[in-house]
Amino acid sequence: MSRIVQVANFVTPTSGGLRTTLGHLAIGYADAGHDVIQVLPGAFDLEVVTPWGQRIQRRSPVLPGTGYRVLRGGTGLTRLLDRLSPDRIEVHDRTTLRGLGSWAGDRGVPSLVVSHERLDRWLRQWLPRWLPLTALADRYNAALAARFDVVLCTTAWAAAEFDRLPIPHLVRVPLGVDLAGLHPGKSDAAWRTEQLRGAEHLLVMASRLSLEKRPGLAVETVAELTRRGCAVRLLVAGSGPALRALQRQADGLPVDFIGYLSERSQLARLLASADVLLAPGPVETFGLAALEALASGTTAIVNQASALPEVIGSSGGRSADGDPGAFADAIEQELAVPAERRQAGARSRAEQFPWPTTVAGFLRAHRLPPRADPVRPPAPVRTRQSVPLGGSE
Repeated sequence: MSRIVQVANFVTPTSGGLRTTLGHLAIGYADAGHDVIQVLPGAFDLEVVTPWGQRIQRRSPVLPGTGYRVLRGGTGLTRLLDRLSPDRIEVHDRTTLRGLGSWAGDRGVPSLVVSHERLDRWLRQWLPRWLPLTALADRYNAALAARFDVVLCTTAWAAAEFDRLPIPHLVRVPLGVDLAGLHPGKSDAAWRTEQLRGAEHLLVMASRLSLEKRPGLAVETVAELTRRGCAVRLLVAGSGPALRALQRQADGLPVDFIGYLSERSQLARLLASADVLLAPGPVETFGLAALEALASGTTAIVNQASALPEVIGSSGGRSADGDPGAFADAIEQELAVPAERRQAGARSRAEQFPWPTTVAGFLRAHRLPPRADPVRPPAPVRTRQSVPLGGSE
């Protein structure tokens, strides 16, 4: 048995894809016989035992304007890792945690970093185009890769910025989806009718509401469809710093904000009861929400600029340029396809992404077998909680 320590930033109780990914990986590692410990940021210190292992939360500052907390990557964190004595370290962050690769190298601990964002595209969103953005990203990525034994990307789109360096220790492992918990059979006709409120088609966006996700494009698309006389209603599931601005933007439109869905059964019903999911983000490196919609039998309309066309394939929906007219065109074209055909295509595509395959791929990247004989008990746990600092997660 090996002790795998996962360290991540940008995870909150109401975050989506990364939190889901960490949970499924931890369960898979534990099922394979490994000892799993997660180290995450939070409002206060906390150490708890879970069914899959140990979760350690460390009090961390809020990153202004995001609602996310970020672990400081200094001596406090490295002392904790020294105490945990991992056999493998898995880092889900490229900012304050990038130095953990050097920490692992100094101690002979095999290390893996997961690239959950594409830096060259992200810089293009926020910095002037006249800057040498590709060169900046390449320099940063080369330095990151030099610190870690393995760089893991979840799509070819995400790996492209490392391919051009190139990085010999780059691997690609797609994420997975809960094929049992998310299923077309979770649809609820009565609930759907209630949500439609007289409209003909139910659209869904399940996303963190932050600028890089471009949720405003979904609202603009509804405005365009309404102008065309298409009777749609959009349900927005999620929370984030852009919520109030979006609510103002959607005033007078058939758009309802239903908040973050903490119960997986609620998410399953939402996704299975919708006609189409919208994924407008241009820098998504995988887009787990879209794959979850496919598992539920609901096709997705995705931003052509992202990795999502690669994820949905030819049967999971359509991709469009990132403007309201193109998104509206794609939705109308998709709704013209018979519902049974859309559902079958979406589900068949999702079935190519089971979580056990993802877990096996990550274990191979760690150079660990898919099963291990337990030979060492988990680290002792002292459940400890301090006074919350407050603030929104």
